[in-house]
Parts: sequence; structure tokens; C-alpha cells
Amino acid sequence: MFRFIHAADIHLDSPLVGLRGHDSAPADRLRSAPRRALENLVELAVDSKVDFLLIAGDVFDGNWKDFATGQFFVKQMAKLRDSRIPVYLIAGNHDAENKMTRSLPYPDNVHMFESSQATTQRIEAIEVAIHGQSFATQAVTEDLSMRYPAKIPGWFNIGLLHTSCTGREGHENYAPCTIDGLRTRGYDYWALGHIHKREVLCEDPWVVFPGNIQGRHAKETGAKGCYLISVSDNSKINSQFKPLDVLRWETVSLDVESISHLDDLPGLFSSKLQQTIDNSEDRLLAIRIELVGQSPLHRKLRIERERILQECQSVATGLSVDGVWIEKVVCNTRLPSQIEQTPGLSEEAVESILEVLHQAQANPDYLRQIQFDMEDLRGKLPAELRAEQLDQYLDGSASLVELAKERLLELLGSQSQEVR
Repeated sequence: MFRFIHAADIHLDSPLVGLRGHDSAPADRLRSAPRRALENLVELAVDSKVDFLLIAGDVFDGNWKDFATGQFFVKQMAKLRDSRIPVYLIAGNHDAENKMTRSLPYPDNVHMFESSQATTQRIEAIEVAIHGQSFATQAVTEDLSMRYPAKIPGWFNIGLLHTSCTGREGHENYAPCTIDGLRTRGYDYWALGHIHKREVLCEDPWVVFPGNIQGRHAKETGAKGCYLISVSDNSKINSQFKPLDVLRWETVSLDVESISHLDDLPGLFSSKLQQTIDNSEDRLLAIRIELVGQSPLHRKLRIERERILQECQSVATGLSVDGVWIEKVVCNTRLPSQIEQTPGLSEEAVESILEVLHQAQANPDYLRQIQFDMEDLRGKLPAELRAEQLDQYLDGSASLVELAKERLLELLGSQSQEVR
């Protein structure tokens, strides 16, 4: 029996987006979160007495501003050397972007796979073969897995690969591959990296994205960490997810259909937030509040986002003095449907107008033009009109079309009332 850890996408010293400007947020703890997550990974490896550690690319986050970033990683790898834990890693797209990574003086327990071809590292004592290849450039568009070496019969074979696999939203389509293609190599476990959301794609063979070890912004929500893999003498695999993150991003959705006044929001938020805190395992929390549902308060909710944020931050402070920060309040509410309330309107005419607006929302070229026009408008507005309350109208062309639709229905509804 042997054990190993599969991690990826450390993005060491990557900035956490969205909280730096928050007056009450602990800047030092936020800045150091990726480093603390890496320390947690090393501590887990040592405490678990694993036989080796796999890192499937993107140790770093592109070009460093400070060489201390690389030195910190080397120091952590040296701790693993002192515990006689070898590390096998490949360079991902962000690592390939940075030329300084190639000159780092890694300790002798670190085995970096070359980029010119796929090669194999053997661990004779436990009969494990690790096959891998680093990115040579930032953008690798070919299927690297097809040139990985043949499996070693009778051994436990692992493929270490930085890839988008069949593609995932929000990630560049680098080194694409398919499950069927990976299966042809005959390996027992594919240790993948690049996609920041953890996912077990297959268990025959095991094909796994562990996700990144520390969420970096509000779209990287939930627990972040690595997989601790145990392999029995008959090659049966047991997989355990181990959280490593220091700060956790979460979204709290509040359905406003049940409230009649803005003053009701803090109470609604309090109960939802308490559930999130209970599940956070005493981690720092960065919360994005999403307001959803139909409500007559729709317009007021949009205008009063800053007030809502401050009131909800007060609620958060009362529940956890220095452990919760509100990153942003997003208003995805809408006015109650106008069509059903205005029987004097021609539904066919309204539906035709709505169809035009729907097509506009689905047209990337049209939305890009709106975005360009809004940026031009932003530059011409005086500072007092570029307040945060207007950001929702200036940022996001799709939401502008949605606002136009809401206003149109409201106006049509009022005209219908006048006719009757």
C-alpha cells in the first residue's frame, strides 16, 4: 500500500481580487493566503506520511514581482525533502509564462518534467511510474497526452497533465484531450491540473481535477484543496478531498420576493450567513451577496447597494468579529411581470419586442459595441456621476439590455393604464 497527494494550481502570491480596497479587511492575511495554503499542503503531506506529492502545473502565477515568491516555494519543497518526500511537478501555462522558474535551485527531491517530450519517473520501491510533460510555452493547443509513454506493465501508472480536457468555462482550451484518449494509455490514475473547480471526471481509470488550493476571487467559491490518494496492494484507489484554503469565497443568495422593506434584508441575511459560517471550519470568509427574485423594490435595491452592503457588513461583524467580509452586493432582481398585469396590451406586440431584446443579449458583437459605448460615456461623465451606484449601468452590456427591457415593460404598462 502507498499514499500520495495530488495538488495543482497553487498560483503562489496571486492577489485575491475584490477585498484589497475593503477598509476592514485584514490586508496582510489576504496577501499571504496563497502562501499559507501552500504551507497547509506541505504540512498535510508530512503529517500523512505520503510517499510522494504530485503538482499538476501552475505553481506560480505568471511573472513575479518579487524573487521571494520563488524562494518561498523552494523553502517549502526543502521541508518535504527533510521528511524524505519526493515531489513530481510539471510546468503549466502560467509557469511557462515566467522565465525565472527555469533557474530556480530546487532541492534534489523535486523532479520537474521536461517540456521537449513526455518522460517517465520511476519509484522502484513501490513500483510506481509517473509520466508527464511540462508546457514549453504559455499556449499549448495540441493534445500532449497522445505522446505520453506506454504504461509499465505490473506497475501503478500515473499521468501528470496540465489540460483543459474537453474544455471548461472560464479557462483557456490548453492541451485539450478526451477521457477516451486518456484511457488508451492504460494508466491507473490521471492527475490533471489547470481547471480550478475540483472534479472527478472518471473512475475507470481515475481522472481527477483537484482544483486550486486557494480561491482567488468571488467566482472560485467553496472549499479548495487537494486529494489524498491511498492505493491498496491490489491497486484499489481511495480518494479523500482535503481542504487547504485559508480564505473561502462564498455566495449568499437572498430571495427578496418575501420582503416588503429594505429594513427586512439584514434579518434575512443573518440566518443565511450563520449557515455559511457554520460550514466554514473557522476560515476567513469573503461573501458576495446576490439579490434575486421579483420585487417592487427592484429599482431601490439597485440604487441602495452600498447601504445594503454596509448594513450586511454590520450583521457579519456581529456574527464573527473579524472573520467575514462582504465583497460585493449584486442585484439580479427584476420587477414583477408587467405583461400579465396589463390586459390592454397586445401580447403579440410585446413578445415581438422582447424577442428583439433577447437576440440583442445573445449577440456578442452587439454587446461589445454597447460596452465600448459605455466606456466612452464613463470617460465623459464628471466624477460625482461615476459613483459606485452607477457601475451596474456602466459595467456589463447584457445587464443594460435587461434594464432596457424592464423599463420598456414598465412604460408599456403605464401607457396601457392611461388608455383604459
